[in-house]
Amino acid sequence: MAGPQQAPHLHLAELTASQFVDVWRHFDADGNGYIEGKELENFFQELESARKGAGVDSKRDNLADKMKEFMRKYDKNADGKIEMAELAQILPTEENFLLCFRQHVGSSSEFMEAWRKYDTDRSGYIEANELKGFLSDLLKKANRPYDEAKLQEYTQTILRMFDMNGDGKLCLSEMSRLLPVQENFLLKFQGMKLSSEEFNAIFAFYDKDGNGFIDENELDALLKDLSEKNKKEMTIQQLTNYRKSIMNLSDGGKLYRKELELVLCNEPPM
Repeated sequence: MAGPQQAPHLHLAELTASQFVDVWRHFDADGNGYIEGKELENFFQELESARKGAGVDSKRDNLADKMKEFMRKYDKNADGKIEMAELAQILPTEENFLLCFRQHVGSSSEFMEAWRKYDTDRSGYIEANELKGFLSDLLKKANRPYDEAKLQEYTQTILRMFDMNGDGKLCLSEMSRLLPVQENFLLKFQGMKLSSEEFNAIFAFYDKDGNGFIDENELDALLKDLSEKNKKEMTIQQLTNYRKSIMNLSDGGKLYRKELELVLCNEPPM
């Protein structure tokens, strides 16, 4: 097995999108979406070695102090581990499309609007061709030049990064990992995903008038009860923000079963 000293491309020159993914996958050894514990230690030692080799870091502080300082600077949500978007700030990236994404889809509301627009067949997934359209529009917004080959590379890179089950398409929770942690309201629901049976019972309960969709008030009550049932603290402001974000999936204020199922169920509807 390759040791940490053989990390791919960990240097101070700019990285391509594909090289960035190679670095990420090397250090996120268990594939859980974070660099933490021993992985973080290995990453930090490699980064220090690369910086010294480039004559960047001349401080004599001990490694533990440097690591604390490093985490204060880059671990934006202070959870003691590094997520992919935090790593993008650390490594100079030639085509930093992660940051490009953040600039134009920086909030959960904008993210849900984008999802509704690009999941053109309403399958509950963003497939490769839909993802390509999404990235093309994103790059145009950011005034970033690209050609067909580069667009194809970005599409494949995003799939390599976020397609956790390798099915060649992204479900809502996979794609939401592009969001900053503090904006990713879907993380709030990670510990309380529902089975299809539970979801059907809840939808029927909150669709008080039985018209086949729920409105904002019904969604408010559902989210509030769901968070209380699962002992998840949620402020009024958070509740309002989550409701607005989810309602961006709705059709003119009508949130149908299929849209809500994307957020609250383990698997997207088939």
